[in-house]
Order: sequence, then structure tokens, then C-alpha cells
Amino acid sequence: MEYIFSDRTNNLKPSAIREIFKYAADPTVVSLSAGNPSPDAFPVKELEEISARLFRENPIGLLQYSVTEGYAPLREHLKKYMKEKYDIGTGDDDVLITTGAQQIMDFAAKSLVNEHDVIITEAPSFIGSLNSFRAYNAKLVGVPVESDGMNMEGLEKALAENENVRFIYTIPNFQNPSGVTMSLEKRKKLYELACRYNVLVLEDNPYGDLRYSGEFLPAIKTFDTDGRVIYAGSFSKVISPGIRVAYTIAPKPIVQKMTVCKQGSDVHTNIWSQMLCYEFLTKYDFEAHLERLRTIYRAKAKFCMDLLDKYCAPEIEYDKIDGGLFIWCKLPEGVDMPEYVKKAIERKVCVVPGNAFLTDESETTNGFRINFSTPTDEQLEKGIKALGKLIKEY
Repeated sequence: MEYIFSDRTNNLKPSAIREIFKYAADPTVVSLSAGNPSPDAFPVKELEEISARLFRENPIGLLQYSVTEGYAPLREHLKKYMKEKYDIGTGDDDVLITTGAQQIMDFAAKSLVNEHDVIITEAPSFIGSLNSFRAYNAKLVGVPVESDGMNMEGLEKALAENENVRFIYTIPNFQNPSGVTMSLEKRKKLYELACRYNVLVLEDNPYGDLRYSGEFLPAIKTFDTDGRVIYAGSFSKVISPGIRVAYTIAPKPIVQKMTVCKQGSDVHTNIWSQMLCYEFLTKYDFEAHLERLRTIYRAKAKFCMDLLDKYCAPEIEYDKIDGGLFIWCKLPEGVDMPEYVKKAIERKVCVVPGNAFLTDESETTNGFRINFSTPTDEQLEKGIKALGKLIKEY
């Protein structure tokens, strides 16, 4: 039988990262391609205790259907916690619990974007979000990322030259894949431009709690005086990606529309996972847990950057990072990046080619992304040493 697919999915391609995982599954391959938290980062003992207690005390609550908006105690806690700690959220905002932050990107596009409307994104940007936007036949316009975040002149040019811009998508903290952090000046400028051109902002912040050096910067959402910022938070990198719990803090009309989208998608996020999060956040020392994660990633990031300096400099350049899980590496001019990545795989090292993160994957880039959180120190040194040996052969 001949299968005819919808226009919105006909041109979608498999995630380049997921395809690379096929190579990374080989135990002899050093995978610097994943975005997974460190195996040492999971609060296994605490989650085991919580789960056992909940099954003893409230088994039906764990196993029964729940409400689409999310577990009420978790929603109320997030409203209070995010306001008191980060000044995020106003009386005009509401909270929706989602099945991972990826679902926020999907619902934002589904509820706000018509076919061929424009979404402005950083270039490079997170491939999962780009694919969510592509699924709704949005026109993606990329703005280059600099060492201190999105180029503001490029953003203003994109806003001025494109009609029907629905929102600006940004990852201001330890951006995936570049690892860079947007400066305070640029955060304020981005919000000012969004107001001037009357567009929304989708602020994705999965890594914000993983700052292990440098100065904390306020979220763009803290400047939101007229209800134009959709904030996306997640527990994937600070508790567990497998539980698939995230949340959006956004203007009430947008949350209401996204809730309708969720009713037609998965009814509600796993209630067991939501209860686990709530109990861990409120009955354990969450701040101490975050500090433990920062200690882990501070050491791993330093080790990785020291290895890059030792084995790959000066041919491979990168920006120093203050948090998160990723480093963006830049090859010398004239080196064929896809060929280099392919040869690295042949030498049992997986990285992610930079074009996978562009709005137009046919564009050329000399960058590739590495992740340092998942490999052991031994694997990390083996992999980066191989990358350095390969580039010095060019």
C-alpha cells in the first residue's frame, strides 16, 4: 500500500541526535553526543523512599486519572517558589504541568502559530524545539548566537523584515547547543524589541539551576509587565529526565489554550511523577541537592575544558561556560565539519554536527556540540584526545 502523509509531517526528518545514538549504543564508542545528566546526579534513594511511602499512603491517587492542569499541590508550590526565589510570575499568569519541556514547545506552536507564520530562533538552537516548530509548518528565521547570546541587531532586522512573527524562542542560560549565556543587557533589549514589535517570547530555561560559576542573571520573564513571555521550566536536568515533568508559567489565556491542547494530547502528565516531584521539592533539601549537582558539573566542565586546551588547542576553539551540560566547538576555516564528524565516528567518538541545530540544516557551519556530563572521566579524556589527534592530522 502507498502511504500518504500529512503536509505537516511529510518533510520532517529524524532527530540527528537520536540517529547518532545508534552509533553511541556501541559500547566501544565514546559518546560525547548525548544530553543526559550525569549518572551520579540522580537522587535515587530519595525517590525510592518517596515512591514507597506514596504507595503505602495514597496508592489510588498515584494510579488514578488526574486533572489536565497538573497536580494542584505541585502547581501551587511552583507559583510560590518561582515568585519568591526568582521573581517569576504575576497575578495574570498561571501554571501548567507538562510532559517534559518539549511539550511546552509543541503546545506553544500548536496554539499560537498558523502555517507559514514566523518563529524567530537562535542559530544554532535546540533541535527538539526546532522540530516541534517545523511540525506546524512554521517559517523559522535564525539569528546568530554570539559569546554573550543572540545578536540583537540581527534580531531587530529579523523582526523588521518578517511579517506574522508569532514569537521569539530563546534559551538564555547555558544555551543548547552553544553553552553560552545571554547578557543582562541583551535580555532587556530582547524584551524591549518584543514589546516594540508586539510579539511574544518563549523563554526556555532547563539549565538555569546548573550555574556553577559567574553571576546569576534574572530571567526575561522577570521583565514581563504586559504578559508576553511564556516561561518554560523543567525537572529533567535537576531531578530526572525519565519522569518527564516540566511546567510553564505564562499568561492565563495562553495557559488555558495550551491546556485544551494537552487534553487532546495526553490528558495529563504522569501523576505519579508529579507527586514524586512535589514530595522531593517540599520534604527534602532541594537547595542542597542543587548544590550537589553544581559540584558535580563544575568539576566535569573544568575537566572537559582542560582536556580541550590540552589536546585540541589551538585548532579547535570554544567559549568557556559557566553552567549547563554543553560546549560548542569550532573547527578551523576550511575544515569540512560533516567529514570531520564522520571520521570521528570511525575513530569511535560521537559528537553532534552543528548543522543539526540550524533553522536550515543545509547551511554550512564549522561547529559541533559535545556533552561532558554523561561520559566518565576516562571516556572523556579518550574521546577528546581522539578529536585532537584527528584535527591535527588536517
